[in-house]
Parts: sequence; C-alpha cells; structure tokens
Amino acid sequence: MRHNYVRLKVIMTTISLFVVSNFSFAASITVSAAASLTNAFNDIAKAYQQQYPQDKVLLNFGASGSLLRQMQNGAPVDVFASADQQTMDQAQVKNLVHAQDRVNFVNNTLVLITPKKSDLTIRGLPDLQHSGIKHIALGNPAYTPAGRYAQAAMEQAQVWSKVQPKIVNVNNVRQALDYVANQSAEAGFVFGTDAAIMPDKVSVAATIPTSKPISYPIARTVASKEPTAANRFIHFIQSAKGQQILKHYGFQSAH
Repeated sequence: MRHNYVRLKVIMTTISLFVVSNFSFAASITVSAAASLTNAFNDIAKAYQQQYPQDKVLLNFGASGSLLRQMQNGAPVDVFASADQQTMDQAQVKNLVHAQDRVNFVNNTLVLITPKKSDLTIRGLPDLQHSGIKHIALGNPAYTPAGRYAQAAMEQAQVWSKVQPKIVNVNNVRQALDYVANQSAEAGFVFGTDAAIMPDKVSVAATIPTSKPISYPIARTVASKEPTAANRFIHFIQSAKGQQILKHYGFQSAH
C-alpha cells in the first residue's frame, strides 16, 4: 500500500512539474507604444494579464518615431501603438505591421501648458512671442507626433519662425511635460492626457486645434512570433475594459 502511495506521489509531482514547465512557455509579447500611453497601458497590461494569465506583456515606451526605428533595426516587437497616423503609415509602407490588423483605438488633444506657478499670461500661440518666455519644450518634430502637430499649428498661426529660437527639442512628450513641470521651460506642448497627469505642476493654457483628429492606431507587427496573443491584446484594447481604462486617463473614443 505504501509503495502505491509513494508511486502516486511521484506521478503527481511529475504532473505538477510538467504543468509548471508548460506554463513557463506561455506567450510573451512585447508592446511598443507611444510615450503618452505609458500610464494607461501599464494599467491595461495588468488587467489583460489578469484575464489572460497565460500571456506575459512586456511594455516599451518612447517617441513613436523612435519606436519605428527600433523595429526597423530588428527590435523584437509584437504590437505597435503610435500617437499618429504618419508613423504607422511609414511602418505599413516598410512592411513592419499587418495592414489588416491596423485599427484606430483612441483619440487625444494637443495642449499648450505652462508651469502651475507661472506669472505669465498665456492664452494662445501668439503669446509665445512674449519676452518672458525663453524656452518652449517641444518633442522633436522629426520623430514625435506631438512635436509635429505643434509645429504645424504654429506655422498655421504664423508664429513658428518667430518662436523657433526658443524651442527646446526633447526626446518625447513626457520629457516635454517634465521640462515644464520642473520649470525648466516657461511653456511646452503635450497631449491633453499628459497634462492631466500633473495637475498640481502644470496648467493648460490652451487647447490647440489640429487640422485632423489626433487618433492613435495600433497594429500587429509582421515580425511577431506570437500572433494569437498579439491579436488578443489588440482586441482587449478595444474591449469595454480597455476603453474604460483609456477613458480614465482622459483619452477620447476613436469612434
């Protein structure tokens, strides 16, 4: 009898090890997302993994253009979420993402911000010419969507050439937020959702109109080795739970 018990215990231990071993081979996906999605995607990844514990989500944030270059250089990415259409268009042209999986999942706004304790009165783009404004934090337009949107708006308002010497090009929109929050710049351009993260340190001086809605596309990459999990994550982003989290951080519906 004891021999059978020991044998059964060995079998059960073997089964347990087999299950644990198999679980360690669960799908692991890397999601490269625009810096403005940092807080929302951190929460979304947690909620996703609670619903799909067999999947592991690794998050990589940065300027959309920088993330594109990473993929071009062979970085292992399964899902790409950009803060603009232009960058995703480039990814599609370069055959880095599946066009059929591309979808706009959220919208945002562009805002002009100032430090909370600023004594300057800024209500719009023309006010950036004020002599009291020495530095304007702006994501580099070469690879940050917020920077491109802001430059286009300033060109439309015919102030770009006048304020260009004041521009401090930074790596991404979150760095622009930090510059203004730390009073290293008297003004800066970020997305509305970024400004909402630091209401005690920055003020929204104006919401800047853009020629087209600021919509965020997401797509599965061609190089993904976990297409099922990648698509599952994209679908979760569009689900009621995913959209609820995005709304909590101030994002607007894309539909």
